[in-house]
Amino acid sequence: MSLRDRLRAQIAESGPINVAQFMTACLHDPQDGYYATRPALGPDGDFITAPLVSQMFGELIGVWAAGCWELLGRPASFRLVEMGPGDGTLMSDMLRAARHAPGFLEAADVWLVETSAPLRDRQARLLGDQVRWANRLEEVPGGAPVVLVANELLDCLPARQFVRTAIGWAEQVVGVDEAGALAFGLASTPVSTLLPDAPQGSVYEQSAAQAALGSEVGARIALDGGVALLIDYGRASPGFGDTLQALKRHEMVDPLETAGEADLTIHADFPAVIAAAGKQGVETAILTQAEFLSRLGIGARAEALVRARPDRTATIGRQLHRLLGADEMGELFKVCCLFSPGLRPPAFEEFA
Repeated sequence: MSLRDRLRAQIAESGPINVAQFMTACLHDPQDGYYATRPALGPDGDFITAPLVSQMFGELIGVWAAGCWELLGRPASFRLVEMGPGDGTLMSDMLRAARHAPGFLEAADVWLVETSAPLRDRQARLLGDQVRWANRLEEVPGGAPVVLVANELLDCLPARQFVRTAIGWAEQVVGVDEAGALAFGLASTPVSTLLPDAPQGSVYEQSAAQAALGSEVGARIALDGGVALLIDYGRASPGFGDTLQALKRHEMVDPLETAGEADLTIHADFPAVIAAAGKQGVETAILTQAEFLSRLGIGARAEALVRARPDRTATIGRQLHRLLGADEMGELFKVCCLFSPGLRPPAFEEFA
């Protein structure tokens, strides 16, 4: 029985589920969840991430990580952590670039926080014994500063959706229609008077999981010292809109028709993440991806690659536009930095 059929049976028996519950089932169901069973990254998969667009992305983050280690006082041991590491390309590029910082690799205790067995296998093939794995951040040993990166992790964390009706806010849920198919609907009883006011028809998304991640990472930095980058597409200020989408073979598909078969995402709510992290006593800042990569010198890196491989000039130019272009990833993607008070992380010096 497919995940869609099992969800239909569950809903028929127990009633509609909210969007967060639907996302969790689609992505992490042990039997049929997308990440649990069939994650497909890259040009031949369902979606492509920045590390797979160009080596420049991971290399610059590797340089950034080495710079943070320097600012932390070059500790003899620190945790270099990636949460949601995909196929391992980002960490591979980071480690290759960071080897130019004397002592960095010797000091780095490298951890990947990953729950997907298929993705762990891909990471192991690429990174071998350079890394260790954990299912959750709390499993990564404490007692040492942390330099943490999470690229396109927030968008995979479940969120609830609320719709402003004529009589107040109601929760969007997934139920079964008269034909027996999965269908979106509204809970019959309006919910939470604490949601912001908005015109009728507005959609408000709320992710306790995203806020919890901000709080957890912030608490870790507050305890042990360090810095974190959370990179994702989403909003830098509070807003409204239905951002739930399913991607299969790089095309948007109906999430209800492809339950468990497609990557299901929702925009990162950076204001909520920053607020949760700030409550733990860390400092926070946010830039667009274009600002962040430009400040780290991606233009100079692209020129160096072109000099080394003139035959790839056009390709490198396309990669640069994909990462920086306002009509591509440059503006939609944000880079959120969480850091120990008083630290001045590279690219975020003005915020300290």
